[in-house]
Amino acid sequence: MALSEQEVTRLFQEAGGLLHGHFRLSSGLHSDTFLQATRLLQDPRIAEELCAELADLWRDASPEVVIGPAIGGIILAYELARQFHARALFSERRNDETALGRGFYLAREEQVLVVDDVITTGASVRATGNLVQAMGAQVVGVGCLADRGGGEKLPWPTRGLLRVNPKEYRAEECPQCRRATPLVEPDELRAQAPKRSQG
Repeated sequence: MALSEQEVTRLFQEAGGLLHGHFRLSSGLHSDTFLQATRLLQDPRIAEELCAELADLWRDASPEVVIGPAIGGIILAYELARQFHARALFSERRNDETALGRGFYLAREEQVLVVDDVITTGASVRATGNLVQAMGAQVVGVGCLADRGGGEKLPWPTRGLLRVNPKEYRAEECPQCRRATPLVEPDELRAQAPKRSQG
C-alpha cells in the first residue's frame, strides 16, 4: 500500500529528520525547517520501503541507470537501482567540477534516473543531470524523498514522496536573526544523535 505524505512526514519526524526552528542551510540561506533524510536512510528497512514507493513513481520510465550526487544521493541511488535491476552510480565534486565516481561509466543513450535525498536549490541534481547529458546518456527524470521547492526549477520531470514549503531567507533578511533567535548550523545537527522515543 502506498505511503501518504502524512506517513512519510511521520517517518521523518520519528527519525529526527524533520525539525523546526532557526537553521542555516548548506546553501547559506536561513530557514525555519531542516530536513535530514540520512536519519531515515541509515535504517535499511526504511530505506527499502521509501525507495519502493519512489520506484513506483518512476516505473514507467524503466531506467537502466540510477545516479545520485554524493553524498546525499548515494544510498538512494543504490537501493533504487537494486529495485529496478539497474546500475547504481554516484557523481562527486572534483576540482570544482561534477564528475562520475571513479571507475563508473555511462553509455550513449542509456536511460538515467537522477536522484537525491532532499532537493533544496537543485544545484547538485542539475549538475549531475548536465553531466549525464554531456556524456550522451538521457535523463528520464529526477526522483527525491523530499522536495523543498527546488524541483520545480529543474529542466526534467521531478517526482518525490514529500513536498515541503519552508520559509527561507537570505541572512540579512531573516526575521529570526532580527529577533536574535539562536541559529543552528548544519554540522551541529548532523553531530547530534536523534532523541529516542520513550515507551
